[in-house]
Amino acid sequence: MSLTPDQKKHYRTIGHSLNPIVTIAGKGMTENIQLEVDRALEDHELIKVKFVVGDRDVKKQLIKELCTIVEATIIQEIGNIALIYRPALQPNPKLSNLLR
Repeated sequence: MSLTPDQKKHYRTIGHSLNPIVTIAGKGMTENIQLEVDRALEDHELIKVKFVVGDRDVKKQLIKELCTIVEATIIQEIGNIALIYRPALQPNPKLSNLLR
């Protein structure tokens, strides 16, 4: 899914005030982490994920792999934090970061 630059800018603005929901560390990407990210994206649509890995190349690879698995789009990567987006099938106005 491709987003326009204006959409990405809007999502970055919203994402600025968000805190990371999931942290991926030394054990890498387990099935439980994938399920949690998938659930969080279905509830919130726009989430931050923190990556605590030593190497930049490994971090970039993990971000791309995660987004491929959960079918999400990378909005922004800064330091150890990635902002990712996936539209919900049925957005919940009480949970969605985009509708609040």
